[in-house]
Amino acid sequence: MHLRTVERIELPPAADMHVHMRQGDLMKLVAPTVVQGGVDTAFVMPNLVPPLTTVERVLEYKKELEAAAPGVNFLMSLFLHPTITPEVIEKASAAGITGVKLYPQGVTTNSDAGVADMKAFYDTFSAMEKHDMVLNIHGEVLESLAPKGTTLEEAFLPTLQSLHERFPKLRIILEHCSTAAAVEAVKACGPTVAATITAHHLYLTETDACCNPFAFCKPIPKKATDRDVLIRTVAEGNPKFFFGSDSAPHLLHTKTDAEPGKAPAGVFTQPFATQLVLLGLQDGIARGEIAEDAISEETLANFLSHYGRKFYKLPEVSATSTKKIVLVREGAKIPQSVRSADGSVEVGNSRAGDEVFTLKWEEK
Repeated sequence: MHLRTVERIELPPAADMHVHMRQGDLMKLVAPTVVQGGVDTAFVMPNLVPPLTTVERVLEYKKELEAAAPGVNFLMSLFLHPTITPEVIEKASAAGITGVKLYPQGVTTNSDAGVADMKAFYDTFSAMEKHDMVLNIHGEVLESLAPKGTTLEEAFLPTLQSLHERFPKLRIILEHCSTAAAVEAVKACGPTVAATITAHHLYLTETDACCNPFAFCKPIPKKATDRDVLIRTVAEGNPKFFFGSDSAPHLLHTKTDAEPGKAPAGVFTQPFATQLVLLGLQDGIARGEIAEDAISEETLANFLSHYGRKFYKLPEVSATSTKKIVLVREGAKIPQSVRSADGSVEVGNSRAGDEVFTLKWEEK
């Protein structure tokens, strides 16, 4: 298959293993866009205001999401916090909660209540290992803790290695992997460590993020060489790496009205999640980073669907869905934004104006 010229692609529904659904009217707007992006399973981040630190609140939030987007399988998570004790982990596991998200304190949106001392949670990690829950890590340190010349993600990688060594059976995901060093660190760990790769880190660099508020996110996109390593990693088909969009909506005016460098961090890709992955890979082919025939339908199905489901120990998509997604080249373009019917809630899309595949849902 030549991705830049193929007219039709058939894939299983995507599994997006890292999404931000927000809350209130913003959640009601963005939750339905999960399906529009070709996704039927979404792992939801817990950094709301206040963060999701109780089993009861997580389950309430899941019901809100299901009401806003019927038919999507929402996988839920707790926000790692001093109240997340081994007893809470046991209760969460029994309630079907999938994972616990670790945010180092202050590194990203709504993370002020995050983790300051990793050792304080060793008993919690041990309980997660026992109950086979997933630890999802925002792998960055505060800027003040990163050695000069080292990215915030690279500075975190020794912590990832030490956690894996101490808890070798604990399933750990380094979320939104953005550097060549992170790819190598995940490969060097055992089979219980994996990483998600976003759509936007396949096409953005630090140059884009510094100048375009709709390209600014955390982790900040890195060098072109890091971006291209991510593209090659997807093409290689390593099951340790799978899709997690980290689609992060913010109200349009908070992006456009912000002073330079002060826009909220987050790139919104959800309505075109699958197509934007393809767009990033097409860009890589055009630059000669991967061969014209490096991407097959099998490669895409594994990265977008199969590998993530397998790591999360979900049933194979063939056993849970009677539908497939079909991508057809019809000249569709990404609109500037998505907005509510009354126009009161609006979010700007990543790569607005770019041509993408049209995505349709069909019976198998």
